Amino acid sequence: MRSRSNSGVKLDNYARIIQKSILKFQDPVTGLFSASKHAPHAWVRDNLYSLQAVWGLALAYRKHADLDEDKSKSYELEQSVVKCMRSLLQCMMRQVEKLELFKTSLSPNDCLHAKYNRKTCGTVVGDQEWGHLQLDATGLYVLMLAQMTASGFEIIYTLDEVDFVQNLVFYISCAFRTPDYGIWERGDKTNHGVPELNASSVGMCKAALEAIDEINLFGAGGGPQSVIHVTPDEKALCQAILQSLLPRESNSKEVDAGLLSVIGYPAFAVNDDQMVKLTREEIVDKLQGRYGCARFLRDGYKTALEDSSRLHYELAELKVFENIECEWPLFWSYLFLDGIFNNNKQQVIEYREAMGELLVLVDGVRCVPELYAVPADKVELEKATPKSQDRVPLGKLPHLWGHSLYLLGQLLWDGFLAPGEIDPLNRRFATAPKPDVVVQVAIVAEEKSFQGMLKEKLGIHVETMDEADPIMVQPARVLTTVYSMLGKNKKLKLTGRPKNQIGVLGTSKLYIINGKTFAFTPNFLDQRDFYMSLDTDMLIDTMLTELQYLSTYWNMPGRPIITVPIHSGMLAENGENFKPNLIATLRKVQTGYLYGVRVHLGSLKSFLSTSCKTRLTFLETEAPRRFYRLGSQTDVKSSLRSSDRSQSLYLSPEEHQRHIWEAKLIGKQRQRRISTDLTSALLSCALKVFKVWIQVYRNLHLKALQGGTASDVIGCHFQVSTNCFKCFKAVSPKPANNAFVKIYKENSLKMICVNLADDEGKVSYLAKTAFEFKAFHFLVFPGSFVGSFVGLGKCGFQQELRETNKNIALSVLVNIVLHPAKCPAIHFKCQCSGSSIARKHVSMGTGGHLELPVYAQVRPDWDTEIDGEPGVTVVDLIEELYDKAGQQGNWMVVRQMTGLLQKRVSGLSQSITDLLIRQKQVTVGLPQEPKEFTITRPMPADELHNVIAESFGDDTDMAVLTQEIIMYLAMFIRASPALFTDLLRLRVGLIIQVMASELARHLACSGEEASTHLMNLSPFEMKQLILNVLSGKEFGVIKSGEMYFANPNVTSTPTSVRSVPGLSSPSTYMQVFQIFTGHKRGQWTRRRRIDGALNRVPHNFYTKIWRLLEKCYGLVIGEHHIPGYVTKEMTPGEIKFALLVENVLNHIPQPEYRQLVVEVLVVLALLAETPRVRFLSDNINVDRVLVKASDMFYQDEQEASVLSRNILCVEQLMMSDGAPDDILQKDPNTLVCNEFYDCAPSGPHGTMTYMSKAVATSFSEYFPEYVGDCSIS
Repeated sequence: MRSRSNSGVKLDNYARIIQKSILKFQDPVTGLFSASKHAPHAWVRDNLYSLQAVWGLALAYRKHADLDEDKSKSYELEQSVVKCMRSLLQCMMRQVEKLELFKTSLSPNDCLHAKYNRKTCGTVVGDQEWGHLQLDATGLYVLMLAQMTASGFEIIYTLDEVDFVQNLVFYISCAFRTPDYGIWERGDKTNHGVPELNASSVGMCKAALEAIDEINLFGAGGGPQSVIHVTPDEKALCQAILQSLLPRESNSKEVDAGLLSVIGYPAFAVNDDQMVKLTREEIVDKLQGRYGCARFLRDGYKTALEDSSRLHYELAELKVFENIECEWPLFWSYLFLDGIFNNNKQQVIEYREAMGELLVLVDGVRCVPELYAVPADKVELEKATPKSQDRVPLGKLPHLWGHSLYLLGQLLWDGFLAPGEIDPLNRRFATAPKPDVVVQVAIVAEEKSFQGMLKEKLGIHVETMDEADPIMVQPARVLTTVYSMLGKNKKLKLTGRPKNQIGVLGTSKLYIINGKTFAFTPNFLDQRDFYMSLDTDMLIDTMLTELQYLSTYWNMPGRPIITVPIHSGMLAENGENFKPNLIATLRKVQTGYLYGVRVHLGSLKSFLSTSCKTRLTFLETEAPRRFYRLGSQTDVKSSLRSSDRSQSLYLSPEEHQRHIWEAKLIGKQRQRRISTDLTSALLSCALKVFKVWIQVYRNLHLKALQGGTASDVIGCHFQVSTNCFKCFKAVSPKPANNAFVKIYKENSLKMICVNLADDEGKVSYLAKTAFEFKAFHFLVFPGSFVGSFVGLGKCGFQQELRETNKNIALSVLVNIVLHPAKCPAIHFKCQCSGSSIARKHVSMGTGGHLELPVYAQVRPDWDTEIDGEPGVTVVDLIEELYDKAGQQGNWMVVRQMTGLLQKRVSGLSQSITDLLIRQKQVTVGLPQEPKEFTITRPMPADELHNVIAESFGDDTDMAVLTQEIIMYLAMFIRASPALFTDLLRLRVGLIIQVMASELARHLACSGEEASTHLMNLSPFEMKQLILNVLSGKEFGVIKSGEMYFANPNVTSTPTSVRSVPGLSSPSTYMQVFQIFTGHKRGQWTRRRRIDGALNRVPHNFYTKIWRLLEKCYGLVIGEHHIPGYVTKEMTPGEIKFALLVENVLNHIPQPEYRQLVVEVLVVLALLAETPRVRFLSDNINVDRVLVKASDMFYQDEQEASVLSRNILCVEQLMMSDGAPDDILQKDPNTLVCNEFYDCAPSGPHGTMTYMSKAVATSFSEYFPEYVGDCSIS
């Protein structure tokens, strides 16, 4: 008999246990595990957890082997692990086409399956027959692949498999914005098949991305082609979202024990130690029982009251599972391991001993059961006294998942393994404090002259791009293109990484490609993007935000580096100095600190040794040659300027054939003036296309046109002359005007009519026939109507004619751009000739004439042939106008041109995602219109832009402004999430209304002027205005349109404005009128209006409403009802419940009234906290309570002495511009006193005082007749 050490004997005992309780369930052919010997299904997640003990025992034998027999056991166990991991890989590789589709669609129908056939590795359930989208399972596979490879296991054999794993990384990198079915395969806890964003999935995928980055899948013998690459921004996004979700799991689960796998082994995904403790405490406090932990609150799985014949629960059914949820020993296995990794012996002993009492003897081995349930005959007793009844084990026995983790903990506790051996990548140190980050700032001058200016003004020596050699500087979009080559595989038909933007973390590294070093400028400095990059102040502000983001999320070796190019767009108007804000920022950078971030200014060369470097090994074969063809240093210079915008155009060549472009520089209600100093070429085009006036004299006979021949029309003696619109100040106006007149003469009336006549010489068919559009057409109507109607498509007389089915006669046949012979099928429309309004205006006047503005519609690629030179299209000219306006700071024109070109913010989809994943829904469009659309899920860029376009119709300006505001909101929620506390839905249309009303209030101007000022604000000023609206800070606007902002610590007490609930479209006016003026009067009305528009509610508001609903049949608000039975479906902390209540509140049109309703609900919620009020056997009509409170206030004010009221009025008149006499009048729509809106909440005459009286009066029958003690809080 051989001699065995004590450790060897113990290891043999563990091997026996694992063989009899785990490995006996492994299929001998495929190596996959099933829940029982004869079960056909193999779950990905369960297989990976089942391997934990096998993997740990293999490492223990490798470490403690003292005989050849022990080494052979180690090898055998290793191969069992490798076989299972490779079989799971094969299962997924057979669905490679789904993997490829999912990268772009994110559809649950295109995801990898969650379970496979144990014997064949094939699928077992259809795509739509199971909740297959379980990103935590795929993330767990990638994580364990990285850890096992790092521990020395060889799992990946070929480069094709490497490429597939790389694409698995792309698959899970979208976890932060992809709702899935989660760790329990049911999505929403009602099990209706509704996926939701789950913290456990985000956390597991974050851990996987961090673990697999830079791992060589071939191990020590691998080369550069077998290394996996992960972009750092995707890891940071997962971290940010996970931080915002915790300690809750999802919208429907306020707490979930599955998060133990995220805050501890195996993921260790949370970096904040306080958040780890908070999440653990939440789970233990709310879910832990005598036999383990419940999965989540009201979990009906395998309870005695569950109807197993149904796959889903009824909405009100979940309440019956309260306090009888099954308890799973599995989670004590996690807490057992958690104590070991945290070196908390007391926790280890507590849960190890508790687990020992729960084990069930099976085949001579003590095993962990799946769960413990309350017997059917003890359900009512358990409900009456939770955790009082004994439970019985149910479900799978052994439960491989929990049993494997328990045995792994035992191996660690007995000393056969060290924590570092099953965590070779050191993920367990995620919460360890990290050193301060120093951000390196390298400035690169685009031209030599800029280099000299910086040396002279600031004493800063900077490099030019040529002097930066051997480092090559490229824009971020080039890095995006480079990464798109990663993971491509023709045999597997994998297209590589989707072309998503590389964020600032990715561009803050130096990259080594084929021996050469590259630096990349951040995306926000790329002027080819949205117009916000044209504003230097905005660029500086964005850079500050990105610096703070870098200092927060940087966790890579080396220091981050930001490369800042200095170009002509940063010059002041005189062209001799840089803009003051840029100079001030550079001075602060020189000091070493910039808004709390440590920075170091230097050259690219000086940062070579201290920066983080990444070697892109996947480009070290044929790819480098492809990469160098992307552009030279000269190309980079041009890309940093704004000359090349071809990628920003809104129509592809194919779309050009189907769409027409509308140039609507006249006819909008806000008569916008184009900036001066236009080039003569641009002016010439403007004369020909945009701003042409035709004077048609009164001797116009419609009958001759309707029934006559071409000669009859000519006989009407049309006299046509031109008058250039005087808003243009040409550099050389005379030649341009002469060229225009020459073109006009070539297109005489006679020539027009002859070319438009039919074979018989008649033109009457034009009045009745609509021709297919070929090149362009003119829309003609009287200039007197320009200021009265909202664009051409919404003229009242046009609608009147359409309803009466009258034939519209053609009154003007004039072609001023092209000779008719070149365009025989021209479609003319006259919007007025057949209407009584038109006849009235045509007949009036004293021998004068009627001015008709002409609106040209041409294709974007139409060649204007300016100065007789072909090749200059309309789009080129609009792009030039866009650039000129951007240089001159004419932001209204910039936004208008952006709308005409339908430019898209490249990061808009990501911005929407940033808001959504932080539980903030977004609505676009104007309120109280059916076009207001709520965005509840991340959308592809094309779909999102279509939604915004449809929400605003023809109003491209509002669509552009909406994109801009969404970007700013996303910036704020990333940098200052506290601004959005207790906000669940961001209604962009209402925010725009509030912004315009604030401008109208401060400028004391009309709504029309406020809209113009709003559109004229620079991007930086627009962002600051939104910030002040969100935070309540005061600001001012001077008449020039420039904004100044008050001390950030001063809260605003401005005058109040009431805005009409909607901006008209397309060139909309916000109608705003003042209720009160002065510095104090109106402050509470304004505050309520802003809070109502932002949907802001007090802290724990929705939880209090839930408690209130428990004590009544429901709440009636307006025409909507919130039933009390929703408390049986939802728990107090669910986001779903909060959204339900907010949906009802959002039907209230007036934001200030909405806020008063919120205050009433807060007072009503006190009823739920009153022990003596058991139940209100009725629906509570909230509006009635509010009106009663207002009536009480009104009565008190009426009864006040005349003298006191006079004194009050005198004092207020002295403090302000005067108060209206009707402050005590009631709002006819709500029956609430106008002055009540402006009362402070607290105080003897505050709104809460009267609301409390109204509640006490309305529900007096439910209160006791006598109360001995009364406390006031």
